[in-house]
Amino acid sequence: MSRLSLAFALVLAACVARAPAPTAFRAAEAPIWSAAAFQPAQVAGTWRQVATFQPEGSACGAGSVTITPETAGLRLDGTLCLAGTAQKVSGLAPVTGPGRIRVGGEEWWILWVDTGYRTLAIGTPSGRFGMLLDRGAIPADRLKAAREIFDFNGYRTAALTAL
Repeated sequence: MSRLSLAFALVLAACVARAPAPTAFRAAEAPIWSAAAFQPAQVAGTWRQVATFQPEGSACGAGSVTITPETAGLRLDGTLCLAGTAQKVSGLAPVTGPGRIRVGGEEWWILWVDTGYRTLAIGTPSGRFGMLLDRGAIPADRLKAAREIFDFNGYRTAALTAL
């Protein structure tokens, strides 16, 4: 291969677009805990997404999901903003542990639920996304509590966007 051909190949390789690295919204080394007292039967109904972790510049809107408890897990049906992209969420999510469900092959952990089962903070051990669901309009005190829970679990709360 001539030097000119090699130089051309190197220039061409430098111009090829690379896939962006996946965004992680939490520190990988940070401990993360799920809500061991979480009761799946208590989450029946429709939940509105009131906040999510999004990459800067994303404009994903609020989603919603209907949750129906079943013997084998939680049936989910809706569309949610996950890591800045609106995604359809549908099907049975088996309970895999205390405060943990598997959705489409990925572990979703319930990090916190308030005592009245009005607000859910959900995240992933990978930190790929996190979100806040509420049965209505979330008051400031529960939003503050959820933000503190995300922070406690290693999330970069500056990326938590109210929807």
